[in-house]
Amino acid sequence: MSLFSPYVLGDIRFANRMVMAPMTRCRAINGNAPGPLAVTYYVQRATAGLIITEGSQVSPQGVGFFRTPGIYSEEQVAGWKQVTAAVHRVGGKIFLQLWHVGRMSHPDFLSGGLPVAPSALPVNEEIHTPYGKKAIPVPRALGLTEIAAIVRDFRDGAAHAKKAGFDGVEIHGANGYLLDQFLRDGSNRRTDRYGGSLANRARFPLEVTEAVVKVWGAKRVGYRISPHFNIHAMSNAHPRETFGYLADRLSALGLAYIHLVEPVGGKLGAVSPDAQMAPLIRKKFEGALILNGGYGKESATRAIEDGLADLISFGAPFLANPDLPERFMRDAPLNHEDVATFYAGEEKGYTDYPTLGK
Repeated sequence: MSLFSPYVLGDIRFANRMVMAPMTRCRAINGNAPGPLAVTYYVQRATAGLIITEGSQVSPQGVGFFRTPGIYSEEQVAGWKQVTAAVHRVGGKIFLQLWHVGRMSHPDFLSGGLPVAPSALPVNEEIHTPYGKKAIPVPRALGLTEIAAIVRDFRDGAAHAKKAGFDGVEIHGANGYLLDQFLRDGSNRRTDRYGGSLANRARFPLEVTEAVVKVWGAKRVGYRISPHFNIHAMSNAHPRETFGYLADRLSALGLAYIHLVEPVGGKLGAVSPDAQMAPLIRKKFEGALILNGGYGKESATRAIEDGLADLISFGAPFLANPDLPERFMRDAPLNHEDVATFYAGEEKGYTDYPTLGK
């Protein structure tokens, strides 16, 4: 068993255990739809065992970044169909990440409306809008009927992803976005059935998951978490209890995988051994575990061989190295990512990174 061994997830066979992590790239075209460049970008990286797309908002209310793709309109579905068909033609597997940013937005994205959140708590940060960098306003707390409507948005997004030809979906429950905001006690101060106790705070993320599972079946659904994430005014008094509970409930639903962001070193720093969540999630969750957090070839191989994870996801290394699996197998040098073009540049820093021999 190695990083290059095949892996079977439910009824899907991956060629290797290397996953391309979801990465916001801000290249969507008119109507927040993926365009021809996105087709090229994902096909270039289709030697990953699994591609997880950039986060794709499930409704116009879920937008918080300029030129990010959605999965709520026919135009967006048509754009994603071109991506999935092309990836499948070269033998790749691809999941769509379902996303709602919650309070990490601005009225410039929301036709003048306020961002939404579990509670009306400030973020005290700025965000890039179509009209420049602006302060994020204090969001408004969602009403009960609105929460139910967002669950339906995730369900509909999942159905649209199926129509677009994806192999499955990943629910974005990480990085201080809406589902994460509900789960953590630092961002959720509600006193109704969606706040207070851990079971109440987890209710909305689990309702979303159940709705998505009804569309896809549990073995085609994953869930991403980032227990150590502490920017965007995010905090949690008892993270092990919180994420252990969530993992246990996701396991009971039969989910295909949990995608855990846990820094292991490098540019991301490293989580101390006594704070590591992977062993706890491994114990609580019966499905596959994908780890992410600054892995290189050696550290990824060690995590697989030690049984700490089933698959490893790579972000910037896949961004800068379309042929990352081949480079790892051949111990070839890696391209360095151009940070200045992460979120802008059209083909520059997007589809123009060279492969071996080119």
